[in-house]
Order: sequence, then C-alpha cells, then structure tokens
Amino acid sequence: MGDLIAVHPDFDGVWPFAAGHFHTLWPEAEFIRLTHGDERPLGDVAMDAGRVKRLAALGVPVTVACLKRFGALREATFQGACGRGPDEDCGTYLAGAGVAVYDHPSEGFWSQSVAEFGLALTLCGLRRIPQLHRQIIHDQAPWDYEPPGGRGRPGERGQQFGDDPAFANGTLAGKRMRIVGAGNIASRFASFASMLGADVAAWDPYASEPGFHRAGSRRVYHLDQLVSDAEVFAPMVPLTESTHGVVTAGHVDALPRGCLVVLVTRALVCDMDAIRRRVLADELSLAADVWNEEPLSLDDPLLGRFNVVHTPHNAGRTIDANRSWAEKLAAQFRPG
Repeated sequence: MGDLIAVHPDFDGVWPFAAGHFHTLWPEAEFIRLTHGDERPLGDVAMDAGRVKRLAALGVPVTVACLKRFGALREATFQGACGRGPDEDCGTYLAGAGVAVYDHPSEGFWSQSVAEFGLALTLCGLRRIPQLHRQIIHDQAPWDYEPPGGRGRPGERGQQFGDDPAFANGTLAGKRMRIVGAGNIASRFASFASMLGADVAAWDPYASEPGFHRAGSRRVYHLDQLVSDAEVFAPMVPLTESTHGVVTAGHVDALPRGCLVVLVTRALVCDMDAIRRRVLADELSLAADVWNEEPLSLDDPLLGRFNVVHTPHNAGRTIDANRSWAEKLAAQFRPG
C-alpha cells in the first residue's frame, strides 16, 4: 500500500463530495471512511501505516505519536474539519522527517461557482426574475402589459416590458459594472460581465496590472471614483481585517440612485446598515447571497421586497467546487 485516504464524517459535513472525488484521483489508494462517533487518531485508523508514502487525512485527528508510525511517508495533506488540523508539534515533526505537506494555495476551488452565481444574481436583479416567478404562481396580473389606463405613455409599462425602470434593469450589456476586488472570484465575474458587453471597472490596491487586463476590466485607483457612476456595484473581496467595512457608508451613499448592489462574498466588507437603509428607501436594489446576520429573520423587511433578490449563502458549495477542492490538492503530489 502506497496511498491512503482517511476521512472523518465531520469533513464530509463540510465537503460532502470532495473525499470521494479524491479517491477517483487516487484509485489505487486505500480508502477509509470513519463512522460517526469514531474519534480514533490517524495512527489507529491505518492498520499498515508503515507502508504509506502518500497520505490524505481529511478531518481525522492527528498526533505526533501516530505520525511516527508512518515511517515511509513522503507527502501528505491534513485538511481539518471542526478544528481537526494538525497542531504545531505535528508540523514540527513532519518538517523534521522531511515530509512534504500540501495545503490549498488559495480559495480558487469555489471561485468559479461563486462568480457564476454572482452573474446569475445580477441578471435576476436586473430583470426581477425571482419576483416574477413567484408572482405568476398566484396571480396572473404580471401577464397584463397594458399601460396604466390603457393609454401608452413614455417610460410606462408596455407590451412585454415588465422591468422596473426605477432601478438598473434590462441587459447587462452597456451597463457600468463596478467591482471591488480583482482576485479569484472578482476577476472571473468581471470577465463574464465584460464578455456580455458591460463597461467593467474594478478597484483593488493589491492586484497586479495583468489581472485587470485578463478580466476585461479597467483599473480604477480610488474607490471614491468607482462608486460615483455605478449602475451595478459588486464588492467581491474576502473578509479580512483590512477589508472589513472597506465599503463605507459614504461609499454606499455615493452610489447613484437605482444602482443594483450584488453581494456574493462577504457582506461585512460593506456598511450593511447603509445598504439596508438605501434599499428600504427604494433608492437601491439588492441581489445578495450573503448577509451581516445569517439566517435572516423571517420578519426581516428585506425579505420579499420588489427590489431585493435573496439566497441563503450557497453560492460556492457546488459539486464542481468539491471536485476542484480535491483536484487542487491532488495536483501538488508527485505522480503515484
């Protein structure tokens, strides 16, 4: 036996399709899936630990004592679930034993899923697709495109026009899309919007110039400039100490009336009180998968509004993201 994959059910609770896909990448590996309540350390799980050269321990408890049983180990990954990653002593031991330990270099494994979801939310926000879907189940009024009083007027409801002209609406093509961030998620989202014909600009003081070009976006050097003409505004940076509240109330208040705000990474990169205030005042529309408080209370005034599209923080965890998670780890190992 040269390869071993050991999985704890707590890991499956976080990445339910990842371990199985890892096994398809290492088809000759011994595959051990613990049952619920089995808290044995890795050394007690592997009956032939001394022959293992490549190891993927996914959520299984690890101690220095059990690592010493893996005398032939050369490469490993230890992915935690509920705090089950190796401690500092294990890391010191592995380094001293010359074991190459691999981890994910980034969160790129779910960036495609989140970026595509962000695009879908954007289109839903522009065209009010969820609201209309829900409404026609109970009411045939949306099918009636007659203008008020049956008299056609400029800018009023008309044949097959069901968008809300008080907010950004219609096609993404031609819209001024303004994005905070140029990383894994934001750059993919920008490329989608650019491909569909949007005028895309982005602000990210940490990104390199080529990243903007590849995404089809124009670099803006000041966040104040980015918000001033946005028709669609998408803050798409991870939540860190430096990004917490980076989009201030002042930035939110500077967004033009009718702008669509799209949130799919972390809500607290924005002043959510300011966003909530302007959305409830019918000054902005919102398409959001993430919130400052989750789950939203069932009596939250944002729920069910004509200018809000809402989903329950599930943009990233697709089967494809699970597979990508496994592939990005497995690719770091030397061929078996």
